[in-house]
Amino acid sequence: SVIVWDLAAGTILTELTGHTDPVLSVAFSPDGGTLASASHDSTVIVWDPAGGTILSELTGHTAAVSSVAFSPDGGTLASAGDDNIVIVWDLASGSALTELTDHTDGVLSVAFSPDGGTLASAGWDNTIIVWDRAVGTSLTTLTGHTAAVSSVAFSPDGRTLASASFDSSVIVWDLADGTRLSELTGHTAGVASVAFSPDGRTLTSAGNDSTVIVWDLAGETRLSGSTAHTAAVSSVAFSPDGGTLASGSDDNTVLVWDLADRRI
Repeated sequence: SVIVWDLAAGTILTELTGHTDPVLSVAFSPDGGTLASASHDSTVIVWDPAGGTILSELTGHTAAVSSVAFSPDGGTLASAGDDNIVIVWDLASGSALTELTDHTDGVLSVAFSPDGGTLASAGWDNTIIVWDRAVGTSLTTLTGHTAAVSSVAFSPDGRTLASASFDSSVIVWDLADGTRLSELTGHTAGVASVAFSPDGRTLTSAGNDSTVIVWDLAGETRLSGSTAHTAAVSSVAFSPDGGTLASGSDDNTVLVWDLADRRI
């Protein structure tokens, strides 16, 4: 199931049930009016979170769907699957616009650039592919990780991309020339998720070492780290104002952090 929470009260607003296997990824549309979920059952469901109803079910993957991301205009959705494919969907019709097939192994993460013109995907083949969304062709392939790339995120200005890997590192890439700007090492096990703050000045990573680390990108230094979770941390996300951070863990908890004083 997918649970939508009231953060002020810490209570459940809605529980969305429809998938027949575990849910691996969720994403809100830019206007907050719809929610997409991806599942091990090979489907993507688009929900009305306010009413708790299914708007559409997108079927096209032939294996587990690991990641979903809305385009900035909210009109399209990208999904990444263990079938080595990224599908870009037209949400108005529920039909597939494009299938991106250059990965040689399962795809674990997908993200749109802030202007919606490009798409990044990453997976078990240790690579990151940056795509031209309109044409559906590969612009560049970024290589440097020595294990699967679990998560990718664009900076708010779209000039850089961060990638997290099971090789325990986070790499920040310059998208203009495909070179590494920095490699952030601090996790002692694979890194599962990465997210930029809305102002682009900090980056947060979550790992299988049960830690969440906040990085200062200007100084390439670790601002803070926490081991409040008791198991692997699989996902992190900033609030739109950058004041809070949420982390989800295999310990069955979601923690919401006040970033001003680094407390839960």
